[in-house]
Amino acid sequence: MFTGTYTAIVTPVKNGKIDESAFEKLIKAQIRGGVDGIVPVGTTGESPTVSYEEHIRIIDLSVKFAAGKIKVLAGTGGNSTNEAIYLTKAAEESGADGSLQVAPYYNKPSQEGLFQHFHAVSRATNLPIILYSVPSRCGVEIGIETINRLAHDSVNIVGIKEAGGNPDRVSQLRATLGSKFTILSGDDSLTLPFMAVGAHGVVSVASNVIPREVSHMVKAFAIGKIDVAQKLHHKYYPLFKDLFIESNPVPVKAALSMMGFMQEEYRLPLAPLNAKNREILRGTLKLCGLLKEAMAEKREGA
Repeated sequence: MFTGTYTAIVTPVKNGKIDESAFEKLIKAQIRGGVDGIVPVGTTGESPTVSYEEHIRIIDLSVKFAAGKIKVLAGTGGNSTNEAIYLTKAAEESGADGSLQVAPYYNKPSQEGLFQHFHAVSRATNLPIILYSVPSRCGVEIGIETINRLAHDSVNIVGIKEAGGNPDRVSQLRATLGSKFTILSGDDSLTLPFMAVGAHGVVSVASNVIPREVSHMVKAFAIGKIDVAQKLHHKYYPLFKDLFIESNPVPVKAALSMMGFMQEEYRLPLAPLNAKNREILRGTLKLCGLLKEAMAEKREGA
């Protein structure tokens, strides 16, 4: 169901408020770029720093601007089960196509706690759910047996965004869960290695900046045009890495600002890129030919 390229879309902010006009332009650029969907208010969308009202508003806007042309996989997880249920129900009411559920962070639940958390969320909604395992941020990994248990217990838990950085775990997931369970890479630089052992695509940060190229890379690999996919991977690998030169989403928002898509603004505790890293990122964008291309894309979408 959720295969291909899903952009973990940023949340533009201007003067402390959600910049709805810039958000619409970004989503329209994603549609033109051929992505399969967007993931609003995930980590890249600064979910920890938006209010409940803003969180739901961003999902509403995503559904409105996507206009049925691409899917909306709403980030509605939380470290409180009640919060995750509240946001997921709101996303369902908004018309989202699915929910991305991150592992509860900071409180480090046991595997039984993880099972009970996701089980409760799944029972509270009819939306299909993609789990999200990212131990570097959450301090806990969703165990393979826990995922298997959830997949057999809850018919609407249909996949996982895997951001543990280990292709071997993708192989283990595929062997345990079979071909129907969706696996999406959570790291742009590992998209092709993950797809080589059974993943179905990527939840991408880079596709905020290069939606057409990431989408083309994923589709090419999926239909067996390995050489095409590899060329795209090698060309944009420096960008894949430098978009994480500091904590996500700081570099990608800086890149989009350099490219003229939005104002560069964050909410504390996120802070702007330091001067050295800003110049490194600018150099990478120039190396990839993106700064002048971006201005043409912006004019096309105006």
